This record gives sequence, C-alpha cells and structure tokens, in this order.
Amino acid sequence: MPEQSAITSEEVAHLAQLARIAMDDEELAALAGDLNHILGNVARVAEVATDDVPATSHPIALRNVMRPDTVGETLTAEQALSNAPADDEGKFLVPQILGEE
Repeated sequence: MPEQSAITSEEVAHLAQLARIAMDDEELAALAGDLNHILGNVARVAEVATDDVPATSHPIALRNVMRPDTVGETLTAEQALSNAPADDEGKFLVPQILGEE
C-alpha cells in the first residue's frame, strides 16, 4: 500500500477527539492498522473493477417466480367455521384482548 494513503495514529486520534471518543495509544495504533487493512482491500477491489465488468447486486442472476393469480376453490363460510371453537353470526368468535366492552 502506498505510504501517502496510509492512515496514521495521529489522524485516528484527531477523529476520536472530534467524536469525543477516549482511546489510548494501543487502541489508536490498532484502529489505524485496521483502517489501513480495509483501505488495502478496497484498493484491490478497485484494481479489478473495470468499465467492461457490469455492476451486480447479487452473484447469481435472480428472477421473481410468481404463479398466475387465478381464483380456485375456496371454503364456504360454513366449512371455515366448522372447526372453530366458537362462532357468532357467521364470524369467528375470539377472546377479547384489549379489555374494551
């Protein structure tokens, strides 16, 4: 990695001060190293990415698979309510949960 793009501990200390984050010298050095490692990886990706390589959001081409929206057989109200523990006037009867009357 070129020296001019390396992030120094002093730069990390400055950013930590701006963000009001207390960091000791060991943490500053470790974070500077981590950030330089990240920048190195980004630079490697930038070397590979060329204009003739199309951008992708997923490595495998995906397509949405949908079935046709057709009406099929449905249950009658009586069939739907046949296994309900309780019903009232053709509707499911469920316990009250909000405490309203």
